[in-house]
Amino acid sequence: MQPLSARERASNLNELAHNTFDILVIGGGVTGAGVALDAVARGYSVALVEKADFASGTSSKSTKLVHGGIRYLPNFDISLVHEALVERGLLLQNAPFLVSPVAFVLPIYEGDKHPVGMPFTTPKGIGLNRLLDAGLWMYDGLAGRRNISRHHHISRQEVLERAPALVSEGLKEGFIYYDGQTNDARLTMAVLRTAVRSGALIANYAEVTGFEKANNHLTGAIVHDVIGDQQFTVRARHIVNATGVFSEEVESLAEETPELLVEPSKGVHLVLSREQLQLGNDAIVLPETEDKRILFIVPWESRAIYGTTDTGTGDLNHPTASQDDISYLLKYLNRYLTVRVDEYDIISTYAGYRPLVKPRQKNASTARLSRTHAVIESPSGLVTITGGKLTTYRRMAQDTLDLINRRDSMKPVHPTESLPLQGSAAWPLTQHELQRRGTRLGLGSNIIQHLGGAYGSNATIIMDLVEQDPGLGLRLIDDLPYIKAEVIYACRYEMAMKPADILSRRTSIVLEDRERGQGIVDEVTHLMAQELSWPTEQQQQLTQTYLAQIQHQVLAEKHQV
Repeated sequence: MQPLSARERASNLNELAHNTFDILVIGGGVTGAGVALDAVARGYSVALVEKADFASGTSSKSTKLVHGGIRYLPNFDISLVHEALVERGLLLQNAPFLVSPVAFVLPIYEGDKHPVGMPFTTPKGIGLNRLLDAGLWMYDGLAGRRNISRHHHISRQEVLERAPALVSEGLKEGFIYYDGQTNDARLTMAVLRTAVRSGALIANYAEVTGFEKANNHLTGAIVHDVIGDQQFTVRARHIVNATGVFSEEVESLAEETPELLVEPSKGVHLVLSREQLQLGNDAIVLPETEDKRILFIVPWESRAIYGTTDTGTGDLNHPTASQDDISYLLKYLNRYLTVRVDEYDIISTYAGYRPLVKPRQKNASTARLSRTHAVIESPSGLVTITGGKLTTYRRMAQDTLDLINRRDSMKPVHPTESLPLQGSAAWPLTQHELQRRGTRLGLGSNIIQHLGGAYGSNATIIMDLVEQDPGLGLRLIDDLPYIKAEVIYACRYEMAMKPADILSRRTSIVLEDRERGQGIVDEVTHLMAQELSWPTEQQQQLTQTYLAQIQHQVLAEKHQV
C-alpha cells in the first residue's frame, strides 16, 4: 500500500505549491474526502487541504450511524430519507468491513400518543402501533432492494429480553427495525486513502488563510502549513469549500457574501458502560422527549453511545458537552432505564457541530432545521457544499462534481456508486484469513475482530508489523483491542502527525476511555517519535500539549453552563 507519512506530507506540500490542479478541496472531513474521491475518480487532478487533522471536526463526533433518518419521515422529508437509505445501501456494498447492520428496539409505552418524531398526536381510532408499523413499512420500502431487513413487531417480553434495562412499568410492546453502523473517523480515512490511491494529493494541518483572484475569479488559495509554519499558494481551476460549519468563514475569506446561511447545531454524546446499561447488540430508541427529540442508546465497540442533543452554538473549534447538555441527557436516560446513571458513570463525552441549512425565519429550533445538503456557486467561482450528514457524504460529493462537470461542459458520470473503498478487497474472504493469521500471531479474538472492522484487508499490513516485531502486538490498554502496531501504521500510512491524531481518530481510545488514554500518551508519543524522528524535547512538548487539551475539555464540561 502507498505510504502516507510525514515524508509524504512534506512532498505533497511541495507539489501543492508548485503545480496547478483541476480541483482544490478545502476541508478534510468526510464531505471533503468524498469530493476528492469523486473528483479523482472522474479524472480530475485533485488537491485537498485540512486546517487540523482529517476528521477532527464533526466527522469523528457523530452517533456512528449510517441511517436513513427515521425521525425525518413524520416531517414528510421523504426525498431526504430515500436519498439517505440509498446511500446506506451503497456504503454497505462499497465498505462492507466498515459498515454493518444494527437492530433498533423501539418500545411503546402506555399513554404514548406521539409516534416517534411526529409533530401530532395519534388520530382517534388508530393505535400508535398501527401508525408506527405503517411508518416503518414506508422506511423499509424507501430503501428498496437495498433494504437491510424488514422491521417486525415484538411483544413486551421480547422488548425486555432485548433491552432488559428498560423500565417495564407501562411497557406494552415494541418494534425492531434496522439501520447501519460505522466508525466515522475510520470511514473518512478510508475515503481519503481511496482518493490518494487514485492520485489525489492531501495534507492535514494546512489551513487556508486567503485566496488569490484574477478578473474577480478565484485562481488559488493561500495555505499556511501549521506544522512547518510556512505559507504557499495552491492554484486550481475549481475550488470547493467543504468545511461544514466553517463554510461561511471560508466564503468571507473569498470576500463573498455567503450565498447560504448555515446554522451550527451541537450534538452531544455520552459514552457509558455497556455492562452497566445491560446493553447487548441491539440499539434502543428512547420514547420522545417533551421537546420532540429522539435519543438513541447505541452499542459501539466496548461501550454504549448515548445521545444526541440539538442545541445552539458555542466555540466551533472546541465543542464540549456543557453541564446542561449532560443533565438533559441523564434526565431521560434515568426516566426510561431501571439502572441509575449519574455523572460519575460517564466514561467520556464528545460533541460536534452539524452544519444545518438555516431557514429564512429567525429563532427556529435547530432540532427542526433541514438535514438536506446544498451546492452553491458564488460569483467568484467558489463552490460550497454544506448541510447533509455522514450517511449522504457520497451523494453530496456527487452533486458537487456534477456542477463542476457542467462548468467544464462534460457529461456527469457517477463512478463512486460502485467504487469499493480501500480495505474492501476480497471481503469477507480476507476476514477469514485475518482470523487464521491473527490466531497464529497470538492476537486476542477481539483484537482480530477490531483490526478487520477498522482496516479491512489493510489489517494484513498491521499483522506484518507484528510478525516483524512481536512486541507491537501488545495492547495499549489492557481491556481494549488497540495494539502498538496501529501507532506505527498510522504514522506510515495515515499521516498521523500528533498524539491526538492517533488517540482520538485513528483509534477511538479517547472515546472509549479518556482517562486511561491520558495514561498511555507517553508510550504513544514515544512510538511516534521513533517513526517521525522527534527529539526528546519535541516528544515532551507534544505530550504536554495533548494532556492540556484533554484537561481543558474536562474543565469545560464541569464549569460550562
